[in-house]
Amino acid sequence: MSAPAFPTGSILGYPRIGPRRELKKAVESFWAGKTTVDELEATAAELRASTRERLVALGLKADDSSIPEAFSFYDQVLDAAVTVGAIPTRFADLVAEDGTIDLAGYFTIARGAGQNTPAEMTKWFDSNYHYLVPEIGPETDFHLASDRLLRQVAEATTSGYTTRPVIVGPVTFLLLSKPSEGAPEGYQPLDRLDDLLPVYAELLAGLAAVGADWVQLDEPGLVSESIDVPRERVLAATKQAYELLSSVPIRPQIFVAAPYNSLGDALPVLDATAIEAIQLDLVRGSLPVGFSTTKTLVGGVIDGHNIWRGDLAGAFSTLESLLELSPSVAVTTSTSLFHVPHDVQDEPLLADQLKNWLAFADQKVGQVATLASGLIDGKAAIQGELDAASAALDDRHSAVGVRDGAVRERAAALTESDFTRGDYAARLAAQDAALGLPFLPTTTIGSFPQTGDIRKSRAAFAAGRISEDEYREAMRAEIRSVVELQEKIGIDVIVHGEPERNDMVQYFAENLDGFAVTQNGWVQSYGSRCTRPSILWGDVSRPSPITVEWSTYTQTLTPKPVKGMLTGPVTILAWSFVRDDQPLRDTANQVALALRDEIVDLEAAGIGIIQVDEPALRELLPLKKKDQADYLDWSVGSFRLATSGVGEATQIHTHLCYSEFGVVIDAIDKLDADVTSIEAARSKMEVVPDIQSSGFGRGIGPGVYDIHSPRVPSVDEVTQLIELALGSIPERQIWVNPDCGLKTRGYDETVESLTNVITATRAVREAHVHA
Repeated sequence: MSAPAFPTGSILGYPRIGPRRELKKAVESFWAGKTTVDELEATAAELRASTRERLVALGLKADDSSIPEAFSFYDQVLDAAVTVGAIPTRFADLVAEDGTIDLAGYFTIARGAGQNTPAEMTKWFDSNYHYLVPEIGPETDFHLASDRLLRQVAEATTSGYTTRPVIVGPVTFLLLSKPSEGAPEGYQPLDRLDDLLPVYAELLAGLAAVGADWVQLDEPGLVSESIDVPRERVLAATKQAYELLSSVPIRPQIFVAAPYNSLGDALPVLDATAIEAIQLDLVRGSLPVGFSTTKTLVGGVIDGHNIWRGDLAGAFSTLESLLELSPSVAVTTSTSLFHVPHDVQDEPLLADQLKNWLAFADQKVGQVATLASGLIDGKAAIQGELDAASAALDDRHSAVGVRDGAVRERAAALTESDFTRGDYAARLAAQDAALGLPFLPTTTIGSFPQTGDIRKSRAAFAAGRISEDEYREAMRAEIRSVVELQEKIGIDVIVHGEPERNDMVQYFAENLDGFAVTQNGWVQSYGSRCTRPSILWGDVSRPSPITVEWSTYTQTLTPKPVKGMLTGPVTILAWSFVRDDQPLRDTANQVALALRDEIVDLEAAGIGIIQVDEPALRELLPLKKKDQADYLDWSVGSFRLATSGVGEATQIHTHLCYSEFGVVIDAIDKLDADVTSIEAARSKMEVVPDIQSSGFGRGIGPGVYDIHSPRVPSVDEVTQLIELALGSIPERQIWVNPDCGLKTRGYDETVESLTNVITATRAVREAHVHA
């Protein structure tokens, strides 16, 4: 009996949080001790079942492996680590005698416990999703430690579905890992490939035994040129891995997915092995030239990274071109759909015209099904759907607001002087005189915990249940409380806590022309953390001041400097769904000009410190080296455009978090911010050597408090981190701050943590004065 063909239409993955964030709520209830592990497992099983049912209703088939089995309680990389037994040694006590780890232990690795810090977190390729970094050393005991994926496939089979299990591939898994703390110098996790592959082989055999016809191994590491491993070694590892895995005697057929860009020189390497199907990202990537194969080529022509309905006729034309490279072609998404919300029809607040331009996950599944029908029955069978998508695209291009003449004239008139400030030495002297800050000045990144009362006040105002005056007084009351708390703790530079902001990007999107926001457009950022990316659909401008009132009110409450808080242009782009009909450079400059107006108004109102957050600077770095210089040029330029309208005495801060910043340290320097705060606590100051070797000469605040975990850092822990920074960076440059904003934390842990931070800072100050 011949093996089943790859499904003509499929997707690489689907949102796993639930249409109403059911998984988030269930997981957080379990963490809080309100529900049992059995109740959490039951909710997860219900979500998986409803997803399978929904995908069939949208046009995928129940019996042909077109539905991916890609559920995760927290993170797909953590899932792979737990599956292969890659547990950090500090969590060895969580491992049972049989080598497995239970769900509570799984979450402990993600969130930490006591003095055991959680696994490091960083960005997943060029997306806003954060994955947990595995720690691999010579001591790592690879073995098949979890059968959860097998059980989920069996669960689907029992319900009448033949699904396709999904796991991060072995090469990408090791490329994304970091050496464990005790690993010898020069060691790389890829050194352990020989030991890891037999575990993957055992997993494939197990999947075949529970009825899987196909398995999807995600290998986005093969498309990236930003990973610090020589390319020739990556290609050799790819050849070794897939020659071995394809030789497993009884296994599912192997489908290697390579999202986020072109496979390039890895494509012929994969083609030379005995795997059966290869996915090509044909949205970020392009059709390979001079290549042909007898394997199934799965064209990722539906954009899994953005929400535009797009050019469906163009996508089908690309599939027709793919047929010239292989007689066996299928259609899929460019990436997993967990990057986009569930359903655009579940958005009552969006205008009908805008909704007609959009495709969320459900609509993209429908597009895949349409194109698959065209591959089977011919283009004529789907011509009506192609024409409707083209009509929507034409309507979008001609709609009012998509192009604004005044915005475009202002951007066209920019000169080099609009992107530069004065000499830093002169700025430093002016700022020292104006601010009078102590050695090791302390501050926070901006937001304070968002309590239930804050959210209720915002919701009541939005629903018209309280007046604008009542709403403003509720926000002012919270600001007064936050200022009083900071002064009591002893923080040097005060923030207002951002109670009026639902999200650091959405808040600005709601106050800028050219944006729309969603009601139910939730997307997973990490673990149980979800965001609602705004939709940047037209030319951007600022109709009126946005933050000035809140910052100036805060300054009336304290003699200490108050820091105005804005989100930078690159991050607004990265954390929104951005128009795809013009270069990102042009869109970034439009956003930067709107922010420039806000910054100038803050300075005029007497705010002497202004922070423009750019946590996504590293995130958008292209995966291909040939594209990186242009990106760094326009991204740095947009920040400088936003911040170069102020005088020397106004101190410009920026904040960056949760990415590997060593590769863009020169770009961070070129931002020309007076002070840069950066994530460093969870990685134990790993970024400090990069800062030191780069000669970075302005203010730097390597974080000393990891806010993405409920752990409270001890005074000793914070002291050690400060001393690590002082050991490599001139002391006049160093600021002390958390890794990121405090919005998601509770007040009890926040107060205790910040108190420990200030206690440690004062002790270090005193020790250095005596020294």
